[in-house]
Amino acid sequence: MANPVIELKDVWKTYEMGNNQINALKDVSLRIDKGEFVAVVGPSGSGKTTLMNLIGCLDLPTKGNILLNGKDITKLSESTLANLRGRSIGFIFQQFNLIPTLTALENVTLPMMFQGINPALRLETGTSLLAKFGLKDRINHKPNELSGGQSQRVAISRSLANNPDLILADEPTGNLDSKTGLEVMDFLTEIHKNEGKTIVLVTHDLDLVHQAERVIYLKDGSIEKITKRG
Repeated sequence: MANPVIELKDVWKTYEMGNNQINALKDVSLRIDKGEFVAVVGPSGSGKTTLMNLIGCLDLPTKGNILLNGKDITKLSESTLANLRGRSIGFIFQQFNLIPTLTALENVTLPMMFQGINPALRLETGTSLLAKFGLKDRINHKPNELSGGQSQRVAISRSLANNPDLILADEPTGNLDSKTGLEVMDFLTEIHKNEGKTIVLVTHDLDLVHQAERVIYLKDGSIEKITKRG
């Protein structure tokens, strides 16, 4: 059997709103294996963002367990979890989330600095990643000197910096025109097929999910159905 990168077991996420309790996720169980390309879709309010935050180990469940590479994140200290998350998960966001005062190269190498990677290796890896995504001539440019597509390619490069087990892409084409968005999806597909990366794509755009092997449909905080493709 394949090894699960992330596994959710009977997970609930409940928020207190005054005297009311809102169940953003209800009894969700989900396993994502190494090397899979999974899409999570659903309308606004379906629980996509909450599920993304839990899969990304950015938040903890109210009830249930989440295992990242076999480790139950609910039982880890904050610093241990932050270190494990930094090594294991790469993030690509709709808003790019690049630091405006840093160059493209500095943005890409920042996650490696947090993991204690030596400067020479950080420089070599960052330069190689940016060149791979066609940004060799942009390594010293800051985000305001880059187009949207270039910024997202920097973000993809950054997500790969620590060679993570899982790439979590949250609406990665949301701020891009359709042509550039398709190019970004092609990059993600290439990473999956050529490097065997596990990818979770969170999107409301059903036109993007044809790249995925499994599609998870959320509705009202629960998994409505899971379909397999290909």
